[in-house]
Amino acid sequence: MTEWWTYSTEDFLLFSPRTYWRLIERHNEALWPAHVPLLLLGAIILLGLIRPRPWSHRAIAGTLAVLWAWLAWSFLWERYATINWAASYVAPLFALQAALLALIGSRLRWSLSWTGRAAAGLALFLYALALHPLAALLAGRSLRGAEVFGITPDPTAIATIGLVMMADGRWWWLLLAVPMAWCLASWVTLHSMDALEQWVFMAAALVALVPVVRRRTAQPAPTGHSRRS
Repeated sequence: MTEWWTYSTEDFLLFSPRTYWRLIERHNEALWPAHVPLLLLGAIILLGLIRPRPWSHRAIAGTLAVLWAWLAWSFLWERYATINWAASYVAPLFALQAALLALIGSRLRWSLSWTGRAAAGLALFLYALALHPLAALLAGRSLRGAEVFGITPDPTAIATIGLVMMADGRWWWLLLAVPMAWCLASWVTLHSMDALEQWVFMAAALVALVPVVRRRTAQPAPTGHSRRS
């Protein structure tokens, strides 16, 4: 029997890199030209952050909720599960993220500021929207395999992390759990395939973790005179 420590992440991959990237291409071909309005939708979200309106906060949260529910069905359930059996178990987590965005996100204030975690969030959102689709070209793959916000989970998860980091209100940090988990899972998958963009997902998860840790450490310690809730 081969010792367990001799295995690498490649040994646990359920598909070849060629199969994975071909799956992305087929998904893009099936949904084209939806990529264009979804990129425009991302630009509209950015405009809503720069010039928020009374209704824009719920609109941003609702849009993200719809996209996560859509990806749960269109990508994970209908397509990714055909090469990775685990995807069918991840789809309910995407549906959970959609529900959290609808319930918690609609009560948050989504707006742009240039300080603190919001600045890092803006950088992540802009990367996911404008630069991540070009990663395929940088890696020597066809643009037909570009991953676009709202079409595939990877840029959508990074964009969601960025947007949540620009939101204020109660329980905002709960909206980071599923996107961070997906980023870590994507890092493992892409690392197994030795893909160029693998480290973006680890970086996105770590950037999102910083404000959560700061929030926990900044909470005042309970005193003997405090009332229990």
